[in-house]
Amino acid sequence: MSDEGLMELAERVVRYAKNLGADEVGCTVSEGTHVTIQRRGGKIEQATEATTRGLSLSVLCDDRYSSNSTSDLRTEALEPFVKRAVDSTGFLEPDPARRQADAELCGRGVSVEQLDQDDPYWHQRTAEDRSRYAEELEQALVSLHTDDVISSAVYSADGRSHTIRVMSNGFSGESEGAWFAAGGEMALREGDKRPESSAYYAQRYFSDLPPIEEIAAEVRRRTRERLGAGPIDTGVYPMLLPGRAAGRILGALAGPMSGGSLHQGRSCLAGKLGEAIGSKKFTLIDDPTLARGLGSRPWDGDAIRSRPRTLINQGVLEQYNIGLYHSRKLDMPPTSGGRSNWIIPPGDRSVAQIAAELPKAIVVTGFLGGNSNGTTGDFSLGIRGVLWENGEPTQSLSEMNVTGNITTLFLSLTEVANDPWVYGSVRSPTLLFQDVQFSGS
Repeated sequence: MSDEGLMELAERVVRYAKNLGADEVGCTVSEGTHVTIQRRGGKIEQATEATTRGLSLSVLCDDRYSSNSTSDLRTEALEPFVKRAVDSTGFLEPDPARRQADAELCGRGVSVEQLDQDDPYWHQRTAEDRSRYAEELEQALVSLHTDDVISSAVYSADGRSHTIRVMSNGFSGESEGAWFAAGGEMALREGDKRPESSAYYAQRYFSDLPPIEEIAAEVRRRTRERLGAGPIDTGVYPMLLPGRAAGRILGALAGPMSGGSLHQGRSCLAGKLGEAIGSKKFTLIDDPTLARGLGSRPWDGDAIRSRPRTLINQGVLEQYNIGLYHSRKLDMPPTSGGRSNWIIPPGDRSVAQIAAELPKAIVVTGFLGGNSNGTTGDFSLGIRGVLWENGEPTQSLSEMNVTGNITTLFLSLTEVANDPWVYGSVRSPTLLFQDVQFSGS
C-alpha cells in the first residue's frame, strides 16, 4: 500500500468510528519489513524476511475507553472491526482520564531532517548485498579461530518501519526509519565446560556500524574473556559497569520513575522530586530528538511533541516519566509518554586510567537473571564479569550475584568514563560505583 493510501486508510477509520458515535478516536497504521541472515559452519543457517502490517484503534465513548488491533486491513474486514470496537466500548467502566491531549500540545517536535532515521542505503540494499556482508563477517570471525573453538555463528539484520497516526483532535503525522544490526557468538572448549559469549551492535545507518573486523574481534575477545570463569570471595568491591551493560541497572530506575508505578503505589522514588538519589556525577537525560538515535521519535506515546528532558541533574531527581493518562490520575503535569534515548554524559578519563587507580574492581560485563523490586528498590542480579587488579584483568567471574538498592546505588557513583556506548537507546559510558556488595564463594 502506498504512503498516501495508509494515511487515507487511517483517516477513513477515524471518520467511520466517529460516525458510529465515538467521541474520540485514534488510529495508528504501521507496516514494517525486516530481514535476518545467520551463518554457521560456512553455510547460511537461517534466512528470514518478513513484512508486517497492522492497525490499532483507540475509542472513547461516553468516557469509556478501549484499545483494539487487527492485521486485516481489507475494507470488508475493517468496517465490522471498527463497529465491534465502538459497540463493545460502551460496556466498559467510565475512565475520563483516557481523553486525548489538547490539540495544541500534539505534533512533530523535531524535523525529519534532524532525526535523520531513514538511511537511503536501506532502499538500495539487495539480497546479494546482505548475503555477502554476512559471509564476510563469518570469514572475519573464522579467521580468529583457535584450536579450542567448538563453533561460532554470525548474524546480520536490517529493517524499516513506517507509521501513520491520525487522531480525532486534529493531529495527523507519519514517522519512518531504518535500522541495521550485526553480531556474532562463539563457544569454546575448556575441559567439561563450554564458555561462550557474543557481541551485538545496532545503528540507524549502516555506515555507523563498526567495521566487520572490529565486530569479529569483539566476539572473540568477549568469549575468551570467559575462560577460567568462577566465583571469588563474597565482599564489597568497586564495580565498573560498561555502557553496553548499564541498561539493566538503569532499567531498575525506569520502573519506579514511571507514572504507572507512582499511581499504583509501587515506586521507591515516590515523593523524591527535588531530592538527591545519586551523586553529583549522575546526570540522566531523555532525548527523543537525538539524530540517528535508536530511541528517537517526533512525538511521544500521547502524540505530544518530543523534547529533550533532564530526568536527573547531578544526582537530583528532577522529573518522572509520566504519560498523559497517569498525569491526570496523579494530578501532576505530563512529562513523557514513554522512554526514548537515555543518555549519561561522558566524563574526562578513560576506563584504563580509572581502573589503574583501583587495587581491585569487578567489571560487570553482563547480567544473568535475577530480579529488582520497584517498590522497595532492592535488586539481586546474577553477573558475568572480570576481576581487575591495578588496572589489569586477572580473573574471569561467574556464579556470582550483585545485590543492593537502587535508591542508594547511584549515590556511590564516583566517576563516569569517556567511552559512551552508542549502539543502543541507552547511551551510557562506563560507570564506577564504590562499595558494591557481591556474593560469590
